[in-house]
Amino acid sequence: MRVIAKLDVKPPQVVKPVHFEGLRKIGLPEELARAYYEQGADEVFYVDIVASLYRREILLDQIAATARNLLVPFAVGGGVRTVEDFTRLFHHGADKVVINTGALGEPAIIDAAARVFGGQSVVLNVEAKRLPQGGWTCYSDCGRIPSGRNLLEWVKEAQERGVGEILLQSVDTDGRRRGFDVELISAVVDAVRIPVVAASGAGSLDHILDVAKQARPSGIAVASVLHYGQADIAQIKRHLKQNGVEVAL
Repeated sequence: MRVIAKLDVKPPQVVKPVHFEGLRKIGLPEELARAYYEQGADEVFYVDIVASLYRREILLDQIAATARNLLVPFAVGGGVRTVEDFTRLFHHGADKVVINTGALGEPAIIDAAARVFGGQSVVLNVEAKRLPQGGWTCYSDCGRIPSGRNLLEWVKEAQERGVGEILLQSVDTDGRRRGFDVELISAVVDAVRIPVVAASGAGSLDHILDVAKQARPSGIAVASVLHYGQADIAQIKRHLKQNGVEVAL
C-alpha cells in the first residue's frame, strides 16, 4: 500500500477545497512536498486544480522547483491537453502525468501518450459524483462540469486506451474529512486491472485504514490529514502496518 501526499495547487499556493470549492491556502508546494517526502511519502501528486478551468498554460517553473526537492515518484497534472504537454512536464521533473479534462474532451490523447511514453507514466484523474438514481458520473474542470460519461465505462475505456493508473477522487466527499466513498472506490478497483489510488475523504487514521482494508486500492492519497497536522506520513504507515496492511516504512 502506497501512502501518497496530494497537493491541490492554485499557483502559487497549495490549497484545500471542500467539494472542489472554497479554497483555503495551505502553503507553498515546494515546501510541503519536501516536508511530506521527509516524513516518508511514497509518492507526491501535484495537481494544478484551476489550469483547465481557466484555460491557461501549465506553469512549469513551480513544478520544476517542487520536483527538485523530491527523490520519490512525482506525478503532475492540471491543464494537460496535448502530448507536447506531457513532454514539457517530463522535462520539468514529472515522473508521471495526470490528465482528466483533456482526456474527457479528446480520449485519443491517452492512446498517443501511452504509445510515446508508456502507460506507466499516464495517470487518469477521475472526479466522480454520485447520481441520484445510483452509480456515478465523471466531472471535469475541477469538479464543475459534468461530462455525461458513466464512471465505470470511462475507467474501462481509459484502461484499454493505455492508462497505467487511476487517481480516483470523489466530488461528494472531497475535503469533508468524514471518510472515503468506499463503495465508489471498491467499484473502480473491481472494474479495472490497473492500480487505483483512492483520494477524497480522509479525516482520521481509521478512515485511511477502513478504505485500505475494504476497498483495497493500491495507494491512498491524503491531503487534509497532513495539511492540518492530524497525522504525518509515518503515523499513517504505522497505523496501517499495526492493523495488518503492508506498507513501505
